[in-house]
Amino acid sequence: MTIFQALVLGVLQGLSEFLPISSSAHLALTPWVFGWPAPGLAFDVALHLGTLIALVWYFWQEWIALAKAFVAMVAKGRVETDRERRVAFVVVATVPGAIAGFLLQGYAKTVFRTPALTGVMLIVMGILLWAVDRAARQDRPIAAMTWRDAVLVGLAQMFAIVPGVSRSGSTITAARALGLTREAAAVFSFLLSLPIITAAVVFEGRHAIENGITAPIVVGVLASAVSGWLAISVLLKFIARNSYGVFAVYRLVIGAGVLALAAVRG
Repeated sequence: MTIFQALVLGVLQGLSEFLPISSSAHLALTPWVFGWPAPGLAFDVALHLGTLIALVWYFWQEWIALAKAFVAMVAKGRVETDRERRVAFVVVATVPGAIAGFLLQGYAKTVFRTPALTGVMLIVMGILLWAVDRAARQDRPIAAMTWRDAVLVGLAQMFAIVPGVSRSGSTITAARALGLTREAAAVFSFLLSLPIITAAVVFEGRHAIENGITAPIVVGVLASAVSGWLAISVLLKFIARNSYGVFAVYRLVIGAGVLALAAVRG
């Protein structure tokens, strides 16, 4: 892998991890489209480390507050405050996705990664995101979340195992369907990404260490971290005044392009 390829993939990972456009689809399709070598598991883990850095970097004050709330919640053995409830919701919503990742990881690396399936899922989720965001009410802040909401958003995250669905896309769509505001849906999706990304980095990080820290890996991590921070910042500001429609259109265009290219290549 060249430095340029690492830079492109790092930027794509950082942007698409937090925008509802599917990072796994972009990382799988980009080498396929341009004929680049497959980046490999070690590089994939490195890019996730970059997005983890961005997530901790942007929300560092929130993470400190949530950590304190978690300690207090465990010490008391019950949930009392809004922040403690938020921690509990993140834990509950993480479980379904963790189970799906454990049981279906073999399929995620093989069967689910076909360009045709990825293109179809980009289109399907784009339509679903647009329809839900347009029809759903928008009057529930994140403080109004319930245990039922956390479970349903967690179940939606299970489908992100399929490239093209998008972890942020599935969780944001589910949250919007439950009536959460666009900003609340995005913030909870960001918070929910921490345990999933951390688990991926911890359990697969040994592969990156075994293969050595190369220049492309360093570039990929830095590009992913910076672009991830920008993606979070831009999305939160954008949806304060706009809908998710632009991301739905983007998914439709990219999905159609992938299907057309797959048909041409046979």
